[in-house]
Amino acid sequence: MRQQPHASFRSNIPQRSRLLGAAVAALMLAACGGDDDDHHHGEKPPEPPPPPVATGCELNGSTGGPVVVLPGEPGAPEVATGYAPKNTVYAKTYMAVTNNPLSTQVACNILKDGGTAVDAAVAAQMVLNLVEPQSSGIGGGAFIMHYDAQSKRVTAYDGRETAPAGADENYLQWKSATDQTAPAPNAVRSGRSIGTPGTLRVLELAHGEHGKLPWKDLFAPAIRIANDGFAIPPRMAASISGATTVANIQRDPEMAAYFLNPDGTPRAVNTILKNPALAQTFTAVAEGGADAFYKDGPIARAIVDKIQTTYGGSTTPGVTTLADLANYQAKKREPVCTTYRGYEVCGMPPPSSGGIAVGQILGILENFDLAAYPPTVRDQNGGRPSVTGVHLVAEAGNLAYADRNKYVADTDFVPLPGGSWNTLLNKPYMAQRASMISLTRAMTLPAPAGNFGSVPLASPLVPEHGTTHLSLADKYGNVVAMTTTIEAGLGSYHMTGGFLLNNELTDFSAQPTVGGEPVANRVQPGKRPRSSMAPTLVFKRNADGSRGEFAMTTGSPGGATIIQYVAKTIVGALDWGLDAQQAVSMIDFGSNNVSAIVGGEHPMVDTSTPSGGLPGDNDPLVRGLRDLGHTVSVGNQSSGLSAIIRATVGGSQVLVGGADPRREGVVLGDTFTP
Repeated sequence: MRQQPHASFRSNIPQRSRLLGAAVAALMLAACGGDDDDHHHGEKPPEPPPPPVATGCELNGSTGGPVVVLPGEPGAPEVATGYAPKNTVYAKTYMAVTNNPLSTQVACNILKDGGTAVDAAVAAQMVLNLVEPQSSGIGGGAFIMHYDAQSKRVTAYDGRETAPAGADENYLQWKSATDQTAPAPNAVRSGRSIGTPGTLRVLELAHGEHGKLPWKDLFAPAIRIANDGFAIPPRMAASISGATTVANIQRDPEMAAYFLNPDGTPRAVNTILKNPALAQTFTAVAEGGADAFYKDGPIARAIVDKIQTTYGGSTTPGVTTLADLANYQAKKREPVCTTYRGYEVCGMPPPSSGGIAVGQILGILENFDLAAYPPTVRDQNGGRPSVTGVHLVAEAGNLAYADRNKYVADTDFVPLPGGSWNTLLNKPYMAQRASMISLTRAMTLPAPAGNFGSVPLASPLVPEHGTTHLSLADKYGNVVAMTTTIEAGLGSYHMTGGFLLNNELTDFSAQPTVGGEPVANRVQPGKRPRSSMAPTLVFKRNADGSRGEFAMTTGSPGGATIIQYVAKTIVGALDWGLDAQQAVSMIDFGSNNVSAIVGGEHPMVDTSTPSGGLPGDNDPLVRGLRDLGHTVSVGNQSSGLSAIIRATVGGSQVLVGGADPRREGVVLGDTFTP
């Protein structure tokens, strides 16, 4: 365990910022075609030059970013990669925030050239498929929250993966009715975990309604980068470096050839990597639309073949067919919009639980004067939240997760109590749930779900894993919050066409019944597994209660912990007056009805262990929570939050942005210094 973590940690920040700056410079050199030496697939590049100075959408060397891998909390969604402070960014009319510098720059250039937020999302996602393949890509799914400034309409776009038509409720539990043994080598790495991808279909749907630039043009940056090569970023290198991960990669020849050196070792950070197979896939989709991916053709056949492969008998295949791909549909859904003090908060509806759970946390907290419990110290990193403030947010989280776990699933198959999310979010119900919270003592866990009579149970907690998030605002006033995923880090460890296939179906409950009752989140043909992704849009409320101007957008990766990350960021901004960077940078905290978290990677958290005590007992926030009766983990968190807040600076409306110091992301736009 680290001793005096904040002092020793801070001493590494300048070195880590320089390392990331060098990595970004190498990445940009390759991506912009500046390397004429034609590095081969996986060749180590020369020492990169100093990073350029930022102007507009250019990158600089002062953005900071985590490059040193720290041990994460066991079972954490993705590898934790530290904490490197970042400065607040201000822009006049457009802004892009993603979890990688290169994808942010590509998105920013699209916005600069007159593209919409959706245009930028398409282009950025394709680049993320290259530089953050462990987290998202066209082999996975996505949820998009879109705000149309002209109509003031909010639309939720559902690109969640689906179970194949041939799946039954025991699809993840055993191989067949006659062979009731677990899928090999396990459910995640078998073909059974792979859902029909939705990312391209949902992006195409959103682009058809809100895009301005040609679809084909949005793939050009990623195609160029895939062909010319890019420097492996620190998080990607960390994600493929573990011995167990390498062994899993080696099973798939295409994965091994891409992520490993010829001697079987993982490719190192800054290694120049090319992906001609993905460039070919992108070219086909750019020219033929999403049909090139989903309709019968070489890409679709390769996907089905890979899902059905047995790797020489060592792997249980999936049953996905060409018909499953051809029949996949992205969906438009009504967002979950609730009021919170003087704001309207809109989130993703089922099959995501994110919108309902975040809405419940805020709805419960609305019954407390949270502004009376602000951070006790305020700084660029968000300061130290107060014990009472964190206690209230954690208790609200316990109650929200209790309802989430029992009631929320794909509502195309399992209705919510009362047939509407309003049953779980109306003000009287929120007040009743808030009455269960004491200011002086933590509740006994697990907290009970609300009683809505005889309804299907949901599953026990199901782990969720790797994702990424994009926050985008264009010069027309439109906004996109998009969370996109392949589920676990590196998905199902199946690769084809230069991209990884998801393991999203393991977000279903493998057990179809509990106590003889059907589980709401059980596997069913064509069903979408429950998610915790929570892309969120916030608006001011007019005096008459109607939707006012855009105020904020946020979201994060982080599996089931996403809900906690997003809630703490919204509370930090709306209740405690933090700017976008402070709210994102603030200590990650919350609770999921099992235990509370206080992110130990934060420089203000002391995770040292006193004699006879627990890790974190020397930290006043952790100690204060434990004194109230909370069980608290101080494991390092791997959030990837971003936020854009509209604020008044110098008498003008501007955009204020923040990117999570726990990942590599940056904020770019038509920036200025106030």
